[in-house]
Order: sequence, then C-alpha cells, then structure tokens
Amino acid sequence: MDAMRRIPILIALATLPLFAAKDALDLHAPEIKLWANGAPGSEGKTDPERWIEGGTPDAFHRVTDIHNPSVTVFLPPKGKANGAAFIIAPGGAHRYLVMDLEGKFAADRLNAMGFAAFVLKSRLARAEGSTYKVEVESQADILRAVRLVRSRAKEWGVDPARVGVMGFSAGGHLSALAENRFDAGKPDDADPAERVSSRPDFAVLGYPGFSAGRPQVDKNAPPTFIFINDDDPLATGAAEYYLELRKAKITSEFHVFRRGGHGVGMTGRTAEFKTMPESKWPDLLEAWLNDIGVVKK
Repeated sequence: MDAMRRIPILIALATLPLFAAKDALDLHAPEIKLWANGAPGSEGKTDPERWIEGGTPDAFHRVTDIHNPSVTVFLPPKGKANGAAFIIAPGGAHRYLVMDLEGKFAADRLNAMGFAAFVLKSRLARAEGSTYKVEVESQADILRAVRLVRSRAKEWGVDPARVGVMGFSAGGHLSALAENRFDAGKPDDADPAERVSSRPDFAVLGYPGFSAGRPQVDKNAPPTFIFINDDDPLATGAAEYYLELRKAKITSEFHVFRRGGHGVGMTGRTAEFKTMPESKWPDLLEAWLNDIGVVKK
C-alpha cells in the first residue's frame, strides 16, 4: 500500500465512530487493576468500558471508556526470560486503545525476545464525554503501572532495575511523559507500590504522536529508542524530541524508515510488513537494548 492510499485510512482511524461491542477482546492473560480500590480521579465513574465493534477500516480491536485502569500480564517462557520488562502503552489518539496490534501482538513479540510485558489499559482524555486529562489521569496510570510492576517484580520474575516503557502513537506520547515526569516514591506510604520509583529504566517510542506538545526533557530521563516512518503524517515532532534528548545528553537512538505509514506496532497491519525494511525495527531495538546493558550477557 503506498502512502497516498494509506492516508485515508489514517484519517478514518483518527475520526473513528464508536460502537458498543457485544463481547470484550479476551487477551487470554491475567488483568491486574492498577489500584485495587479504584483509581484516584475516577471516583463515582462506574460505567463499563466499551469495545468497538463496527465502523473500523481493519479487524483490530479497540477499547474506550476506561475508568478502572489496569495492566494485562504477559510473561515469557522461564527458559527464555531475561529479567527485563516493558509496560506497553497502545495508541489510539487518546480516544481508544488498539489492544491487539499495539498491545497483545507487541507483548507476544517481546515475550519471544525474553521480556516480560504488561499491556496498559489507561484512562483516555479524548474518549466521548471524558473528563480526564492526558497529563493528569493518563500520565498517572502509566507511572502507576511502572510502580506496580517494580513493586511486584519478584512475583513476576522481573529485575526491578530493568523496567521500561514502550508506547505507540498516543501511547508513545504517554511513554515520553512517563520518562520525564517520574518521582522517587514515598517510602512510608501504606501502599507498597507507592513506595517505589516510577522512573522507567528505558523507553521506546514508536511513531509517537506529539500533537498535544512534547514534554520537556528531564536531565535524568532514561535511555530512549525512537522509530518513525517517513511517510507517516501523524507522527510529528519525533525528530525535535530526539534532538532535545541529545541536548540533555540522554543516551538515545532514532530510526526513520522510508515507508510504512502509521500504526504498525511490532508486527504490521498486513502481510506486506514482513517484506519492508521497517519490519526490522524490533531487531534494531533488541541490539540497542543489548548495547546499553538492559539484556545482561
């Protein structure tokens, strides 16, 4: 599919009407609520989440109207596990989350590489009727996810010093917020998750959508890997963000592929993905993670 044919699909995705689905997508993995007693800022919001059933230009599954954020746990085979973990933030213009292409499929690929993966279901600022804000509730969700995984690292066979974030599109924006808006935790808090740091140890931004503006780079931001496609009209600002990371002396790597459009995840939208140079980006990521010491020899 060439770039001109791809643009109408991208526009359709960005303006997607929402339909209540009959059945939720079963990810066949345990789902853990970020806050056992409900998320701060969602008090009194009890409406069930909605899955999109119709009006989509592809077969992928999208969820919206999230009030009780969670992570779904995907662990690699024990003989394959390398002890590192990713929180995965799916994209969807902050209106919905593409839970298979940019969630489960990415988790499966990471598991095959030896990483534990935790697919984030965060609150959405641009869902119909939403009162949430990206830099308030959505940001709180991804930072809480980092804390939760770190606080329960032993249970999941994870090294608490090797917990990173990976986000796609709007999820890339959320991951960029996470790598700059963290704190050290509160050692005396009654909640074990709140006692530990929310700083990701590394960050991966897949075609990040910075339409709402790029976050200011913190001098202690973690090493960052970014990739985009040159024919993607929705991933703007990634190059400028990379230069800001460089200016702050943050170890980073930036890849631009000639074609591929938007929303490819780690496995692509079509079989054509396997024949394209951009399909190699997970291999480049793995080499980078080895190089910076995330995957221990």
